[in-house]
Parts: sequence; structure tokens; C-alpha cells
Amino acid sequence: MSELLSVRDLTIRTSEGRALVSDLGFTVARGERLGLIGESGSGKSLTTLAVLGLLPRGLTATGSVELDGTQIVGASEKRLVGVRGSSAAVVFQEPLTALDPLMRVGRQIAEPLRRRRGLKGAELRRAVTAALEQVRLPESARIARAFPHEISGGQRQRVALAMALACDPALLIADEPTTALDVTVQSEMLDLIDALVRERDMAVLFVSHDLAVVARVTDRVLVMKDGRAVESGDVGDVVRAPREAYTKTLVNSARRLESALDLGGPR
Repeated sequence: MSELLSVRDLTIRTSEGRALVSDLGFTVARGERLGLIGESGSGKSLTTLAVLGLLPRGLTATGSVELDGTQIVGASEKRLVGVRGSSAAVVFQEPLTALDPLMRVGRQIAEPLRRRRGLKGAELRRAVTAALEQVRLPESARIARAFPHEISGGQRQRVALAMALACDPALLIADEPTTALDVTVQSEMLDLIDALVRERDMAVLFVSHDLAVVARVTDRVLVMKDGRAVESGDVGDVVRAPREAYTKTLVNSARRLESALDLGGPR
């Protein structure tokens, strides 16, 4: 498999010079699924923001982040806009804040389809309906007309996933996409993400604090602590024989780990 994402010597610092992520390196091949796991403050979400050139004001990245042939670190916003949505797209933890509360769902899905693929009129409307149907949302016409607050949390997250997948990105970044959902909806969402990325042969960078979740939807895992990588490898190997004490703690605290591996998780 060819390399889609290459991160080398990534360091993220505050304006005062404090390192939040230090000398991080990993790769994601086309069609591969990598899990970033660690507790809050480990630097995993900042890493995904750096991949898209979306670091908050006051933080700077050094090193190299090459995504689908484009160097992200130091790139202009104009160049980054061309990468987001096409080379990579993201689903965040809380869709209610990720979606525009004043814009109907259908219009929000239509925007990337209009900008990236030049669709309009009836063709655009059909594409919006297809995007909602592919994430298994019934009553797609009603949901397209709704505002985000008028649908459930699970439906909002599916809408966010539909928006991310609308322009067929090579890489899906999923940053704690199920944390805000109840257990049943969380399981359904994981199954949906797993099925859709397999159908499309997409690469995935999946961020979570829950090793059971990561084991269910990824091939490899990178464990982060205090902004550094402490262990990496095949997810099954790391789960069954963790080398580092911190990883052992994550394994021991993972909920539903055995059932996650038994329900189609990568081997």
C-alpha cells in the first residue's frame, strides 16, 4: 500500500514555547486504519488538528506532515482549503457544535458538494439525499429540511459523517466520534464507520481514549502519553501483549474489550 499520510518529527508548541506534542512520527497507508489512543491531554486531538492545518491560534507546528503529497506544516490557507474535504475530512466528538445551528441539514451537506464537485440543481439534491441514505438515516427528506437541534444526537453524528464523506476523501479523521453517544448508538455508529470505510477502501485516523473502541475499528494503534508516542503496533498484538506500563493500564481499563475483538475487530 502506498503512503497517504506521513508525520515526521511533529512538535506542537504554545506561544510561550511549551511543547504539547514532541517529535511525533507515524504513517498511514492508503486504505489503512490507525488508532491514536491516550488519555485527555495526551496530544492526540492536537495531532489530528495539525494534520489538517487547523491548530488553534497561539499554537505552532514544526516538523513534517505530508498528506496526499501536500506538505501541511507551513502551507498557506488557500492550499489547505484545497486539501480539506478532498484529501482528508474530519468527524468531531460533538456534532451539535460542529454543525451550523442556523443552517438546515441538507444545505450543510450540499455546501461541500457544490464547492468541491460543482453540483447544482436536481443533481445536487439527489447527491444530498444519497449522502443521508448512505449513513442509514431514514426519512432523509425530513432530516434534510431539519435544523441540527431538531434531530437526535445520533442522527446529528450521522449527518456529520455524511458531510465528511460527501466528497470521497482519501482519509477520514474521526476524533472521539462516539464519546457523546449512549452505548447502543455508539455501537451502531462504530459499525457504520467500519462498514463505510471498508466499502470505500478509505484510510482512517481514529482518535479515542477507549482502547476497546479503537480495537474494534482499526488495524494498528499508536499510544500517546504527554505528547509523545510510547508504543505502537498491530492492534491485536498491543491489546494482547502490551509492552509499556501505560499501555497495560489502558488495556486493563478498557471496557468491553473482548466483545469488541470478537465482533469483527481487526486481528
